[in-house]
Amino acid sequence: MTISLFDIIYYTMDDRREYFDSFAEEWDKMFTAEDIEVLSFLIESFDIKEYDKIVDLGCGTGVLFDLLRRRVGPDGLVVGVDLSSAMVKKARKNFPFKNILEIDADAEMLPLKSELFDVAVSFAAFAHFTCQESVMEEASRILKKGGKFYIIHLLSSKELETYHLKAGGPVADDHIPPLEKMRELFEKGNFIDVSIIDHPGLYLAQGTKG
Repeated sequence: MTISLFDIIYYTMDDRREYFDSFAEEWDKMFTAEDIEVLSFLIESFDIKEYDKIVDLGCGTGVLFDLLRRRVGPDGLVVGVDLSSAMVKKARKNFPFKNILEIDADAEMLPLKSELFDVAVSFAAFAHFTCQESVMEEASRILKKGGKFYIIHLLSSKELETYHLKAGGPVADDHIPPLEKMRELFEKGNFIDVSIIDHPGLYLAQGTKG
């Protein structure tokens, strides 16, 4: 039987925080102009309206902030949440707008009021959440009835698993749940009208709070 380090090493939440802190300064540069174009197309297709309140779970340095801010307008609100304080600090520096707020917090235990938001998004983050069921439940809790939750990765679930395994360290085992498991997570979170796209270059899962 072959045993790798990934089978015996346990990474703490502090390890994960430090891992992402180390990428904060270079995080923006990891996304190409083509990536931003794809994200812009996706955000334009989402059910987002002027004045909406949006929460970005695992917001990183705010890659989606400008796209979201333009959709909700000056009287809407974008709240970014990330476990990495360095990422949040960089996001705050990048987007010093009155209608964008950043919070250093765990998406599994959101310090946000219930039924406050119209839309929740999670870009390049859901695979990294250690308890994805808790994140799904928290997203449901803070969304209004009829609110939307969008989960985005610019890789398929298979590509993402390979990418994280190659990266190693605290993210080596990070992955998107199999199709049926993801549907089950949405259903447990009281989401309906669930749809999942999983093909090379894109993973997009979405649901509506029932």
